[in-house]
Amino acid sequence: MTAPTELPDPREGIVTSQRPWGDFEQFAVNESVTVKVITVEPGHRLSLQTHRDRAELWVVLDGPMQVTVGEQTWDAQHGERVWVPQGAVHRMANASEAPARILEVGYGHFDEDDIVRLEDDYAR
Repeated sequence: MTAPTELPDPREGIVTSQRPWGDFEQFAVNESVTVKVITVEPGHRLSLQTHRDRAELWVVLDGPMQVTVGEQTWDAQHGERVWVPQGAVHRMANASEAPARILEVGYGHFDEDDIVRLEDDYAR
């Protein structure tokens, strides 16, 4: 098996375009991406994990959402963008009293079996 190829940082390719009605942001064009909306219930968190074959861009839809990327943990606010490089340790958690959502754009090969769980509240 060969070592994974480092994915380029797609944040450099995000395009914002003004229109008469407002604007839009384009996060990817003609790339291999997977897009999900993740809802985290109050008091819950995802496993502390890494991915070998993909990087992720998170956009906080409802906040705050506590996020960990590498050695940093902070409360990401509504609209904040969080870059998770390929192979980085990461997690999201909801310490609020309402469900919170993140739009996740995964760049690279997506496979749920790619998750390496370092800590998990649900013993998976």
